[in-house]
Amino acid sequence: MADKMTDEQRHRCMSSVRSKGTKPEMKVRTALHSRGFRFRTNVKKLPGTPDIVLAKYRTVIFINGCFWHGHGRCQEFRMPKSNIKFWEEKIHNNQKRDAANNAQLEEMQWNVITVWECELRSKVFESTIEHLVSELYANMFEWEKLTTERKNHRKLYHADKKSKKEIANHKEEIHDTRE
Repeated sequence: MADKMTDEQRHRCMSSVRSKGTKPEMKVRTALHSRGFRFRTNVKKLPGTPDIVLAKYRTVIFINGCFWHGHGRCQEFRMPKSNIKFWEEKIHNNQKRDAANNAQLEEMQWNVITVWECELRSKVFESTIEHLVSELYANMFEWEKLTTERKNHRKLYHADKKSKKEIANHKEEIHDTRE
């Protein structure tokens, strides 16, 4: 089927597609906020500018449109029948960028959760949010555990360093008394 819009109409239509504050994003943000979660949105200092950042849970959430990010398992994703090469390249580049951003975030010890637009349909919305909430609590537990372990290691390191210093001082005292 041929495109019914002129190039100018198509350009205007595509340029009106937003990247922040989309309906799916607002739906997830509202659901999380009503469950007591507090977060920041679109943090530019993090790779990929995540849609939702929950620092306490060391988690970032991306809400991806099934079309723009090529959700292959989604029944609603269909490759356009015109200008196929352009769209395949565009979606493939989006997927590559998403993977690179996720890898960077994971290197920075952030948990990355991707919520797909199709998972926010009314039939599955509640189960999606419940699954998201359980992931957040699991991430918080793991982050607290890791943080506690780091603090304990730091305490042991400093205690070991202090005892080595005391031993060195004691050896110096013994050496000084012999002279």
